Amino acid sequence: MPKHLIHLFCFLISYAALAQMQAFKFQDVRITDGPFKNAQDIDLKYILDMEPDRLLAPYLIDAGLPIKDERYGNWESIGLDGHIAGHYLSALAMLYASTDNQELKTRLDYMLSELERCQNKNGNGYVGGIPQGKIFWERIHKGDIDGSGFGLNNTWVPLYNIHKLFAGLIDTYHYTDNEKAKTIVIKLGDWFMDLIEPLSDEQIQNILKTEHGGINESFADLYIITKDEKYLDTAKKLTHKNFLNPLLQKEDKLTGMHANTQIPKVIGYEKVASLTNDEELSEAVKYFWNNVTHTRSVAFGGNSVGEHFNPVDDFSGMVKSNEGPETCNSYNMLRLSKALFFNNNDVSYLDFYERTLYNHILSSQHPEKGGFVYFTPIRPNHYRVYSQPETSMWCCVGSGLENHTKYGELIYSHSNSDVFVNLFIPSTLNWKEKGIELTQNTQFPYENQSEIVLKLKKKQTFALNIRQPKWAEDFEVLINGKVQKIQTNPSSYINIKRKWKSGDNITIKFKTATHLENLPDGSNWVAFVDGPIVLAAKTSTEDLDGLFADDSRMGHATHGKYIPLDQAYALVGNKDTYLSKIKDIGKGRFSLDSLELQPFFEVHDARYQMYFQTYSQEEYKEKQALLKQQEINAAALEAKTVDKVNCGEQQPEVGHLYKGEKSNSGFSDDKFWRSTRGYMSYQLSNKNLQGKFLDIIVLDELKLDNVDISINEKPAKIISTKDKTIRINVSDMEVIDVKITSVDGKPTPRFYELRILKE
Repeated sequence: MPKHLIHLFCFLISYAALAQMQAFKFQDVRITDGPFKNAQDIDLKYILDMEPDRLLAPYLIDAGLPIKDERYGNWESIGLDGHIAGHYLSALAMLYASTDNQELKTRLDYMLSELERCQNKNGNGYVGGIPQGKIFWERIHKGDIDGSGFGLNNTWVPLYNIHKLFAGLIDTYHYTDNEKAKTIVIKLGDWFMDLIEPLSDEQIQNILKTEHGGINESFADLYIITKDEKYLDTAKKLTHKNFLNPLLQKEDKLTGMHANTQIPKVIGYEKVASLTNDEELSEAVKYFWNNVTHTRSVAFGGNSVGEHFNPVDDFSGMVKSNEGPETCNSYNMLRLSKALFFNNNDVSYLDFYERTLYNHILSSQHPEKGGFVYFTPIRPNHYRVYSQPETSMWCCVGSGLENHTKYGELIYSHSNSDVFVNLFIPSTLNWKEKGIELTQNTQFPYENQSEIVLKLKKKQTFALNIRQPKWAEDFEVLINGKVQKIQTNPSSYINIKRKWKSGDNITIKFKTATHLENLPDGSNWVAFVDGPIVLAAKTSTEDLDGLFADDSRMGHATHGKYIPLDQAYALVGNKDTYLSKIKDIGKGRFSLDSLELQPFFEVHDARYQMYFQTYSQEEYKEKQALLKQQEINAAALEAKTVDKVNCGEQQPEVGHLYKGEKSNSGFSDDKFWRSTRGYMSYQLSNKNLQGKFLDIIVLDELKLDNVDISINEKPAKIISTKDKTIRINVSDMEVIDVKITSVDGKPTPRFYELRILKE
């Protein structure tokens, strides 16, 4: 073929055959239109509504410096003091890099100057907002350690807390090249290494029993920044062996575990594996990712119920709960998916990333009023709660601040010379080093096509690789209006290599199909999914109690009534007829009898139904009658309950001021529990003296020989002990401090639940 003719090669390539993929800088990509741009703008307003001096107050208090404004309330004043500031640094840095908004830079510089001032005042490299931090860390340094899951020496997840600051400083340096952030985080890292230097491996593993975020990843990042091996050695030292070892053996031990305690650890493992070429560790990470995404995630990408991994063969607890998948989990699963995508040359990781981005992350912020979602229930006819800048300081507010700043991170990627289009999101790319600019115009998911226009400084030859998603049908590529001959294959790239000129127009067209997805347990609950978009129906605006959260400890969870499950819309008929019930009415919407299905990320300020039960005509009446009776029984128990604690679960325990020594928690026979060889205590509330009895339920043979129980520092008035339940009279007590103490250090039974009852 003559050299002066254009050589056009359109063929399919697998990601594994590509040169090493790299991310573009945030500065190179701009979101231009659509729901993602709106979400970014709404997040910007929320970020600017927050007050840096209030976020910094815990750090000034701990450093012994005068505060400039009162610290925030909520979680920022009851033990997790200072954790939001680390997320705030990350959000400021990423959104500044993504928008060049100068107010964000001003705030970022101010946050860093104040943290530097606190660090200098402390004098040893430490900076933190943990309550009575100096006393706490000195105990750890001396080897005085008692880890019990969510508490370390009765302090609420302090390593998780300080990891947020590590991550915020590292992100600031990574995304903005800020040298002050680098200096602060290196000093902080050196302080932490000095802190744990005297500790044995056993003592460090005891610390790692508690939730510690991605502290191992932070030290891997410090190694990347400094190239000093001591930081990589520390990252390895901070490996939680009891959690990792089953993954290395490809054993699923995740059920019952607190989900977001585990995912950040794995992100750290993935980074260490890539830095050390540890293939065994890398395979363990992939095993975890596959397990969570394929057997533990629902249609919109989220996982867990009440923050814990539920059994893979039973999602009924999630269907019934108001505490569905936690947004932090998806935040971290996307971070893990992104890392695996870049480090393994495997485009299939983008299928999960895209699904979760559109359906969980995008839906987790109110598109008009702002505010972040903690739990996304899949319970039919339930709803979500949104944070407010002045009242809500949950972990999902911290990750939420970040989620909507970085939508440009994976729209495009590149090898040494070629461009890859990964997502169909309106945006621009400016690859300055290569003189390549492109604009992507699309209304997806409301329109099944995308147009890319090139702007080049000169004609040049490179490959434009366009991802064909797993869900895309009849995939078609046109260049300057001419259809190209391509070989298509889902979850791969269409590779178009030619000499491009400025103004070249590439149009991508495809079709989507609507399908049903069962819950991973194979039960009869299904969701409608169109392409990658999960559909749901608004069902009512009745009793949206606490829709915008107050400052209560559990303000992130819904308080409105449960609509019985037997009243939810169900699909009745043969399997072949379920899909035929919906009719496409345009703009991503479908009619389903009296309901209208729409993209879930559009559903706000309402109760909704995402999952539908399927029945044959023959089984409908019988199964509905059984479901109705189950709902009646559950509602009757809740109606006579004044307060309760589920032992061994983070939110109920922290919300009831759990304290303990030599205490362990676990998950057995589908139940959480806690036991002790020291003591464990909770504070319950008997509002308006409605409750008459406190029932304490155990999972083992009920013997009180090894247990002392006190109520408000007095011996408990035990009425009865039968059916593994201890009943105590609390009729005249409004605040009930329950303390369970081991006798002579003997192990207590496993305690399952404490419940105050009206009768």
